[in-house]
Amino acid sequence: MRVLGIDPGLTRCGVGVVDVEANRTARLVDVVVLRTPADLDTPNRLVRIAEGLEAILDEHRPQAVALERVFARSDVSTIMGTAQISGVAMLLAARRRLPVALHTPSEVKAAITGYGRADKAQVGAMVARILGLESVPKPADAADSLALAICHAWRTGGVAGAAVADSSNPDAASASTLTPAQRAWLAAERSAAVSGAARRVKE
Repeated sequence: MRVLGIDPGLTRCGVGVVDVEANRTARLVDVVVLRTPADLDTPNRLVRIAEGLEAILDEHRPQAVALERVFARSDVSTIMGTAQISGVAMLLAARRRLPVALHTPSEVKAAITGYGRADKAQVGAMVARILGLESVPKPADAADSLALAICHAWRTGGVAGAAVADSSNPDAASASTLTPAQRAWLAAERSAAVSGAARRVKE
């Protein structure tokens, strides 16, 4: 299963692509951080990120897209930028009829490290270990995007699904193509709780 993970952000958008086998073995395909300057107007920043995402989608042709679920923070501007990029990413995925999954940071941390309150350093270290990398992908947005992709593949058992799924919504999970055993595992977990295409995008 090939998954595109996106850590959405208007200034920095982490994008990672991984191939995950049925035995949970994961391999890095690509990782990049798309950037836009703060002095550029928002519509053109969205266009620039969209162009980068489209290039990566067209080159790597993932079977599913995993996004960090937007949640309330004290910084309203950060929320807005994250939500705007999430919308762009979901639109691009929907146009390609790709299933989209939304995962909270704690769900990603739990899947990758076994601890829902792990810090970024711990997540990055585990991503490097899982992918067999000599060093942790930098900056943190890159490692976070790969963690999202791995998390999605592991949580779904390699099933891409057929529609937008919010992993925090039990109804969305039951509506997917997961087996009963996979649904039970997800419910239990919830309760317990760089390629040429990327470099072509101008900063």
